[in-house]
Amino acid sequence: MPSAVVILAEGAEEMEAVITIDVLRRGGVNVTVAGLAGAGEVKCSRDVVIKPDTSLDAVSSQYDAVIIPGGLKGSQLIGESPVAKTLLQEQEKRGAYIAAICAGPKALMSHGIFKGKNLTSYPAFKEDLSSGGYQYSEQRVVVDDKLITSRGPGTAFEFALAIVSALAGKEKADSLVAPMLIKNVNPFFQSFFFLLQKKSKILFWRVFQNKPESFKYNWCY
Repeated sequence: MPSAVVILAEGAEEMEAVITIDVLRRGGVNVTVAGLAGAGEVKCSRDVVIKPDTSLDAVSSQYDAVIIPGGLKGSQLIGESPVAKTLLQEQEKRGAYIAAICAGPKALMSHGIFKGKNLTSYPAFKEDLSSGGYQYSEQRVVVDDKLITSRGPGTAFEFALAIVSALAGKEKADSLVAPMLIKNVNPFFQSFFFLLQKKSKILFWRVFQNKPESFKYNWCY
């Protein structure tokens, strides 16, 4: 059975964490939820509380995938953690999968993981990641060899299915779509932004661009 560890830190984006954990377990992946600060309860970005299976310090097994959810504060804490750094470096050295969504790729950049690879993230981090040595893409999910990245809460199912496909095979991932009632349509048209009418879309973009940085970061987190 393939295995994965999800690193859960205070301020993690709960939808990205829970959807990923749930879908992977449906896909037959043995998922361990490891608390960055210990095995105690973790308060996520919207005050949802999750109890990890164990602490990151206690993780000793070699996992097929290490997964970092988004959430600005959570990703910052992971990016500052020497324990997370060691785990990620060992994972990269072994040629095993690393997956990160939303703000998660910022933690990878902080630890110098998979520099030069193609990736994506929450849009607000495009410039940081591009200048940090990565090839940035605006696709909803990007798979570059052993690196899997995605954009935010609205792409969490696609992100999780990409991980299942990598660990358990495409056939297994495809088998999960219908039972979860995921519409099999072009993800481009599922995006909130592109469901807006043309005039509203332009207005939304102008407002977004003219807002302070705090607005852009808090839109997702």
